Amino acid sequence: MTIRKGEAWGSVGRPPEGLPVAADGPDLFRILNGEPCPQAVGLLAGDLARTLGAGHEHGRWVAGGDLVVVPLDIGVATHDAGIHRFASHAVARRWWWRGPILGAFNAQFLGGWDVAPRAHPNDGFLDIVEVDGAMGLRQRWAARSRLPTASHLPHPHIRTRRARHVEWNFPEPLDLWLDGVEVGRTRTLAIAVESEPLTLYV
Repeated sequence: MTIRKGEAWGSVGRPPEGLPVAADGPDLFRILNGEPCPQAVGLLAGDLARTLGAGHEHGRWVAGGDLVVVPLDIGVATHDAGIHRFASHAVARRWWWRGPILGAFNAQFLGGWDVAPRAHPNDGFLDIVEVDGAMGLRQRWAARSRLPTASHLPHPHIRTRRARHVEWNFPEPLDLWLDGVEVGRTRTLAIAVESEPLTLYV
């Protein structure tokens, strides 16, 4: 069941034998886009693990003890090169320093940046972040310096919203990155959220 305000979320348990375990976001992306897509997966590190409170220490796996077990929403990106699932985020851009930047976040973090501080990986929504192509270099530099602490928001050139489905058509093709993996250049992008198709062990 999708998380609701004030309700407990997740449980504690031991991973089943044979559980596929991803080292990080790009590795999880590869697992999710294999066939068949697993119903449960483990995650050691990365942006989604950090969102869920897991650090860089993997002792919780080595010790063979209990892990945090949570239901997880999955994003589905339909673009010029095909259809891919993603767990953490989708980002379409050509450059960081000019032009539009569009993102859909299931995780709070993008590397060292706290891009979507209100994102929750099981609320049935993706947090959409859109940077206006007209945003100037000086303003981008200032916003970038504030990203580690999420103080880049609010900003007149950065629009945020929550959505279950979003579509974009780009005048010029943008490079698409899913969970940190570059999947190609696209002029069209549709993103939807699938609620709880995956159980995650962290």
